[in-house]
Amino acid sequence: MLLPDRLDGYCLGIDGRDGPNLGCAGCGLEVGFRIDDRGAWQLVRLHPQALVRLPAPAERPVLGWARALRDGGPGRDLSEYRDIPAGVALAHLVAATGGRPVEPAPGPVAELFGPALAALLPPPSRGAPRVDVAGPGVGGPLPDLELVPVHPQTGEVRRPGGPAVAVPVEAELWSWLAFPSGPPRSPVIGGLPTGWTPQDLLPLRSADPVEPSWQSCANTLERLAAVREPWPRALHRRW
Repeated sequence: MLLPDRLDGYCLGIDGRDGPNLGCAGCGLEVGFRIDDRGAWQLVRLHPQALVRLPAPAERPVLGWARALRDGGPGRDLSEYRDIPAGVALAHLVAATGGRPVEPAPGPVAELFGPALAALLPPPSRGAPRVDVAGPGVGGPLPDLELVPVHPQTGEVRRPGGPAVAVPVEAELWSWLAFPSGPPRSPVIGGLPTGWTPQDLLPLRSADPVEPSWQSCANTLERLAAVREPWPRALHRRW
């Protein structure tokens, strides 16, 4: 349970700044932290000495990439906080560039990352490395920097094709970029209802613009090894 006198936070939520904010529902003993504030990943961190381990249920089998992405995302609309995984992906992308200009592929990739890359990196010249989505179900020539999905169960980053540099992207955000019109739909058994067309079955893609969270980008960048170099430190100081 939440401890009512420990619920302060920075913006719209709680961040544990007053100490442990979770307690045992039975005895009230402090057992850990809950972070649930806008601009930060939701997180529960428990104190090991306050817990007793019990046998866990059997783990769900690890799904292959195609099924994991199908069950976990393609065509699903992201929540209103999709700017957070976009900010995390932007940090990994900026770190992968080494401070050099890159050319985002036209379409969803340029729409999502183009303005931020233009603000952070030098303008690209002809022949600059290309950034695009790659992975299961995505065709076309392989880019120099591949936006690849993170397995929603294991956290494994999809391996890039060839010598390309992999840039990890949260599974649902990756699917949103890779399949802007949604994945292929299965045929409807028995036909469509009266007045419906096949277009009515396509998953809706939010028309709201998405802008990566600068706070999430900065928080992620400072944890990456590349931040020890001078150029990302200069970027981080600007935030």
